[in-house]
Amino acid sequence: MALTDAKARAAKIPEGKKQTKVSDSGGLFLLVTKSGKYWRLKYRFAGKEKTLSIGIYPDSTLKQARKARDDAKEMLAKGIDPNQAKQLEKAKIQQEVHAQTFEGVALEWLERKASSWTASTAKSNKSRLERHIFPWIRSLSIASIEPAIILSLARRIEEKGHYETAHRVIRTCGQVFRYGVACQYVKSDPTRDLRGALTPVTVKHLACLTDPHKVGALMRAIQGCDGTHVVVCALRLSPLVFLRPKELRCLQWDWIDFENKKIVLPATVMKKRTKHIVPLSAQALDILEDVRPLTGGGLYVFPSIRSNSRPMSENTINTCLKKLGYNTTTEQCAHGFRGTASTLLHEQGFQHDHIEIQLSHLTGNSVSRAYNHADHIQARTDMMQQWADYLDALRDGAVVIPFKRTA
Repeated sequence: MALTDAKARAAKIPEGKKQTKVSDSGGLFLLVTKSGKYWRLKYRFAGKEKTLSIGIYPDSTLKQARKARDDAKEMLAKGIDPNQAKQLEKAKIQQEVHAQTFEGVALEWLERKASSWTASTAKSNKSRLERHIFPWIRSLSIASIEPAIILSLARRIEEKGHYETAHRVIRTCGQVFRYGVACQYVKSDPTRDLRGALTPVTVKHLACLTDPHKVGALMRAIQGCDGTHVVVCALRLSPLVFLRPKELRCLQWDWIDFENKKIVLPATVMKKRTKHIVPLSAQALDILEDVRPLTGGGLYVFPSIRSNSRPMSENTINTCLKKLGYNTTTEQCAHGFRGTASTLLHEQGFQHDHIEIQLSHLTGNSVSRAYNHADHIQARTDMMQQWADYLDALRDGAVVIPFKRTA
């Protein structure tokens, strides 16, 4: 006999039992337990008996339960298991909800941007999110996040004395929010209202020598460096090629064009994601030829001492400089060779654009930058040779005189 709403309300558990079932029709029944009354549908699919949970009475009325039963019957008629359809719908809803959370949008942003970043940039951005941001706001709807919430994250980091990290957290959040704005997940970027809210970060310039006499002393110290041949070659090459420390230690033999006397670094390994050409002076070529018999059969020009399949450690050059007596915080560090070259070349009147391009700094607009890897290649080739000759002269104790620049 079909159920009525009155029977459903009056349904009780018989004495001595833990639960009871009150049937309606078409497999629909009301399961009555001590904790409540639940609509269930019994059906068969692929030869197996199954039960579908429909709702809780009285929140789900008898009429609504019958509608759900009829919908399930229609699915069965089409060969669809109602339970599987319910699980898929639930997963879809959860996915949509997650996509609207800060974590969901941030992960989507990471995935979209990964192809335009170096592997290390992608790793550091993900790590920053996982360590400093996700634990506190991952499940919050991105549209509900106010400036004060982001500020509290940054202040927590700032209180530990990590001022630069605090600023980076706000910048990363801002990038996620702006991506969310573009995708219409959120209307505006709340971090734009946080300018000036944190303690300003004092810019610390990387240690580099810019006095020609001291640079000459450094070149003499490098010439007399006592270490493994591969490491000494890496140290000797550092001031000649203007590469960032990671670009130097990860240098691969396939990128060196000995015939045309240049290094061609692919865009995928460059910080600015732009192909970069380094003209090689005669001195730089000699150093590469010197180390070639030792490591030329492998991938890296300067491999790790532990494994040829890995590049040299990131601390190796700085360790060498420390052994030579240089404080890498206040006097000269591996990255500082770039600053030394930039300062002295500018002082000698070399063109700013030539120096900046050789340092792989982006110049001009997006169109002109696409061609910068080959811009002014002859002028830069001449500049690199004159720079190497100048360093040799300083090393040998020559009187410090301006470069003989070509026009």
